[in-house]
Amino acid sequence: MKKISIWISTMRLRTLPLSISGIILASCFAAYNGCFDWLICVLAILTTLSFQILSNLANDYGDGIKGTDNNDRIGPERAIQTGKISPEDMFNAIKINVLISIGLAFYLIFTAFGVKHFFLTFTFFLLGIASVAAAIKYTVGNNAYGYKGLGDIYVFVFFGLVSVIGCYVLYAKTIDHVVFLPAITIGLLSAAVLNLNNMRDIESDKKSNKITLAVRMGIENSKKYHVIIISLAIVLSGLFGILYFTSLYNLIFVIAYIPLIIHIKKVLKNTEPKLLDPELKKVALTTVALAVLMGVGHLL
Repeated sequence: MKKISIWISTMRLRTLPLSISGIILASCFAAYNGCFDWLICVLAILTTLSFQILSNLANDYGDGIKGTDNNDRIGPERAIQTGKISPEDMFNAIKINVLISIGLAFYLIFTAFGVKHFFLTFTFFLLGIASVAAAIKYTVGNNAYGYKGLGDIYVFVFFGLVSVIGCYVLYAKTIDHVVFLPAITIGLLSAAVLNLNNMRDIESDKKSNKITLAVRMGIENSKKYHVIIISLAIVLSGLFGILYFTSLYNLIFVIAYIPLIIHIKKVLKNTEPKLLDPELKKVALTTVALAVLMGVGHLL
């Protein structure tokens, strides 16, 4: 039983809600346009969760064997770091999760497109492979992109653009202009969550030669960058609300701006990196709330 709890902890369940925020939003747009499908929705959620869990396991493995996870790290302890799970067992878990992720992705693709949409099937097949590779290569290997300051770009693309736009295409078999601003918004806020994580660990990452964007910019510029991407997310989501306005219900998502603005003020005043850790959960859950409210508001 204890071993099961360790594996559950290693999956980092608190990261999972953020990963499906784009799926929720795309599903609401699909429902509005009359092309929603429950089976596609469930499979999209399960596939996305499997990708996120794969990423979490791979991060534990990659940072663990590189020695990046050490006593200098401020965030929650990782399984390999504490010795609760061996690198060999973690690597085996990653291989199993890769098979699960690919299986779910294939099932989702063929459920959505079948054999009638060959180009879309082929495109999403490549996206599925890219998603698996991106989940693993963030910290694993000599050319891990998370160690080269590229993590923010990948998070923006996969959590924002691929998640929202890609999921909508699964339903509609085409792209609709309505999804672009929301996709960028979710991508920016997801990048903000990663930036918080990197600002929190900036000193330990420096010592471990993990060159994140935060390490490249330094703490003060990272704060400015953080404010810019959250502010841009607020502006673009507000623009979406104006452009696609049909009733006041459409603007219900502006409620989510309140915790975001409070968060920005806390980050600007912060002098203790460890105090940024609680802000991670706040921004992640606020992003999920914004996605839900934006999607539901569009339906009302």
